[in-house]
Amino acid sequence: MARFCIGPIPLYRLGPLLSGVYMYPDKAFFLRAIETQTHRVQTKMEFSKLVCSILVLQALLMFPSSQAAPGNSNLFREYIGAEFNNVRFSDVPINPNVDFHFILSFAIDYTTSSPSPTNGKFNVFWDSENLSPFQVSSIKSQHSNVKVALSLGGDSVGDGYAYFSPSSIDSWITNAVLSLTSIIRQYNLDGIDIDYEHFQADPQTFAECIGRLIKTLKNNGVIQFASIAPFDDDQVQRHYRALWKSYGHLIDYVNFQFYAYHQGTTVSQFMKYFADQSSNYNGGKVLVSFISDGSGGLSPDNGFFTACNRLKSQQQLHGIFVWSADDSMSRGFRYEKQSQALLAISH
Repeated sequence: MARFCIGPIPLYRLGPLLSGVYMYPDKAFFLRAIETQTHRVQTKMEFSKLVCSILVLQALLMFPSSQAAPGNSNLFREYIGAEFNNVRFSDVPINPNVDFHFILSFAIDYTTSSPSPTNGKFNVFWDSENLSPFQVSSIKSQHSNVKVALSLGGDSVGDGYAYFSPSSIDSWITNAVLSLTSIIRQYNLDGIDIDYEHFQADPQTFAECIGRLIKTLKNNGVIQFASIAPFDDDQVQRHYRALWKSYGHLIDYVNFQFYAYHQGTTVSQFMKYFADQSSNYNGGKVLVSFISDGSGGLSPDNGFFTACNRLKSQQQLHGIFVWSADDSMSRGFRYEKQSQALLAISH
């Protein structure tokens, strides 16, 4: 039988109606038959499209790590207390239109006298006389947009490096959870930052210790957020990228130390560095940064805010952080004010 078509529907699909065995009572009957068959086919096609759409959506949800990081943010963060120069929270200008995080520097799992590793038993190494539990509560009560975190590790302790040096994964985690929970509750803190820069353990051990620590503190309701502070060094990147690979979904911010790049970094170089690290920490909120004394990276005097505005125009300015309030105090916090003013503009 020949296959004649009216529109997109082959008439042979109408079966015996067109075989010549049956005669149509009238033209209207013929058209109704075609409409009925067309509706059935279209319904099947629409159902197929719906099934395909559901399958595509399920596939996307299965791979959240491939999604881009959120857009612009008004988050400003500043490290404070490492240099014991009497800086206080109240010295730092706070714009009410930003989310402001102070980061106490540092808590270290070392003994306070003749420093040596303690396998996860953390002690306070910041200027606790000027940055006390009372002063934390005071600054938070005065500014509803302020949160306070502590940073773990840092570069040095005493006259030597501060090493990540666990005896075992389980024992380090147990000690770290207990000691940090005590400090965080004593100081009424909101989060932690990971800033180990020297290692006496392999990347996977670091990833398990830190990842499980963050997970436990969050599950216990001890902290609201966690960040990491890597920089462009091969050993450092191996450790932090291993952590990101296994536990990146628990890490809220990446405080990448862009000031660890060479002094005199240009705007175009900075933009490339940002793209590189956004790829390394795919899907993360990578914050841009500068160092107060201008000793490295792209300084505010040489184009830092130009780079920030470019990123903002691309919906990639996830926040700004500064090292550190201690150094900025003698400079009148000029660039802290400028950073917050930029972030406070509608994002």
